Amino acid sequence: MIVLSCKDISKSYGIRDVLKNITFSINEGDKVGIIGGNGEGKSTLFKIISKEISQDSGEIFIDKNRTIGYLTQHVDLDLNNTIYDEMNLVFKELTDIENKLHTLEIKMNEPYDENKASYHEKIIKDYTTLQDLYSHKGGYTYKGEISRVLKGLGFLEEDFDKIIYTLSGGQKTRVALCKLLLKNPDIILLDEPTNHLDLQAIEWLEDYLKNYKGTVLVISHDRFFLDTVTNNTFEVINGHINCYNVSYTKFIEQRKKNYEAQLKAYNLQQAEIKRQEAIIEKFRSFNREKSIRAAESREKALDKMEKIDAPDKEKEATKIKFETSVKSGYDVLHIENLAKSYGDKKLFYNLNLDLKRSEKVALIGENGRGKTTLFKIILDSLSPDNGKVVLGTNVNVGYYDQEQSDLNLDKTILDEVWDEFPNLTTSKLRGALASFLFTGDDVFKIINTLSGGEKCRINLLKLMLSRSNLLLLDEPTNHLDIMSREALEDALLSYDGTLIVISHDRYFLNKVINRILELNEDGIKEFLGNYSYYQEKKINPNRFEILEELANGKTKTQLKDEKRKKKELEKEEKSLKLKIKKLEDDISKGEDYLLSLQEQLCLEEIYSNPIESERVNKEIKDLEEKISFLYEEWENLNK
Repeated sequence: MIVLSCKDISKSYGIRDVLKNITFSINEGDKVGIIGGNGEGKSTLFKIISKEISQDSGEIFIDKNRTIGYLTQHVDLDLNNTIYDEMNLVFKELTDIENKLHTLEIKMNEPYDENKASYHEKIIKDYTTLQDLYSHKGGYTYKGEISRVLKGLGFLEEDFDKIIYTLSGGQKTRVALCKLLLKNPDIILLDEPTNHLDLQAIEWLEDYLKNYKGTVLVISHDRFFLDTVTNNTFEVINGHINCYNVSYTKFIEQRKKNYEAQLKAYNLQQAEIKRQEAIIEKFRSFNREKSIRAAESREKALDKMEKIDAPDKEKEATKIKFETSVKSGYDVLHIENLAKSYGDKKLFYNLNLDLKRSEKVALIGENGRGKTTLFKIILDSLSPDNGKVVLGTNVNVGYYDQEQSDLNLDKTILDEVWDEFPNLTTSKLRGALASFLFTGDDVFKIINTLSGGEKCRINLLKLMLSRSNLLLLDEPTNHLDIMSREALEDALLSYDGTLIVISHDRYFLNKVINRILELNEDGIKEFLGNYSYYQEKKINPNRFEILEELANGKTKTQLKDEKRKKKELEKEEKSLKLKIKKLEDDISKGEDYLLSLQEQLCLEEIYSNPIESERVNKEIKDLEEKISFLYEEWENLNK
């Protein structure tokens, strides 16, 4: 059953068309991931659906019996409330009933007066009715639900009485998310819900949304989250929307196939249009009545042809490439018995770690455990309470700060980078800026006016230019769209230096990292693998004991079978490509010969000779049937 649909929705800001004739429908219970580059109009679409802003044209249908809840990136809370009081606002009807029940209880304790028997009976009746209503609406469970959701999203019992204005921006966003989930709307719109959540809270939210009976639309750059929660992927690109009934990873595969097929079909049609236009021009050049009629006939056929649109092309990705200026020694970092506390809050103690050249490790742990603090100790910008940190030979450190605190907000982009790397020539600097998508007058923008994603790109550019051989990256994928995240991942995979990263991006951790360091109060626990391996090990510590004894986790027979199947598949693919290439060559030769036959019909010695004219016409008819058959074969092979 359709609960939400949009038809031909368009929205412009000035001369920029953000959304162009957006059309889609969503069924009850669907979990839809909305993806696309920064600035493509995803949040604009949500604001239109939630009626926060109006569309320029088009229609929206929302089932009148459905309620909508919208989590924006800008929260709307009563800052003077405690966290718990703000949650209680969701259950105002129940708290009102509680107050009425309390009032009735006071009246019920009054001395019984026989002269007011009807009065006492009414109080008892009202009390019983309200008690039934209270129970029916979840009065005996809502407080437990508040506690469950708050704790699930990372709040401790002692946090419940904190005043909201004392919280950080990320904590306020979590409060707003808790409030939205407790409202239990039929349709939930979530805009980047995993920002400001630690891994444990993200996993709790995933489980909550997977089991949620309503409909969910979520804008997210967290690809692991999208794969876990969603069963539909809507891509917003160049003002259009492309809808796929699959989760994110399968969408990537389908999109690639669809793009290649659509591009091929588009190019073939464009070639056919040019060919027909050339024939038309040739016929007109003969300047005879018959050839002019033939040209006009072809023009009409060309006008009636259903044109294939060129496929939407993604914006250019940031060109990131990390290189080292010098090679470090084999021993890059040694940490021994490290400890750090703030007052009564003990972050960690007895922390020991050794890092070798070219390792790519991730540092994970609950929010507030001290991951960023550990980075600052390694950078020598903060002193530990105990222990020591030793950097190896020729180690130079590059640091990516998730808060972007090292950027001078009053400078232009150009000056911010040039002041740090004054030896760069103008052309090299402009080239580097362009590779990070800062071109033309963009380089003169003041940093204070930039988006979070643009500030991220500046810091990544500075990191790239530093040519450091040890990178400390603190949440490097925050604020980056999926395309930029993938560019960063590819750059780090080919990086020949050493990497330590703090990240909640599990897709990133699976792709780039081969060692997980879990930070706890009593030090570090090590897991030799990516994030999925770490997850399995946490759930079942013995999960991989047997597999780890085998080559790459598989028997030699399995590996041999896989290799054989891979070769067979490659052979089949090669054969298919050769068949397609031969068909395309045959079609091209056939169409060239068809053109020459059609030109022959315009020659006097042919059209004036009935026998020759009949022969050429028959040859044309046979050739057209053959070409049609070849096209059909080509289409079947490209499915």
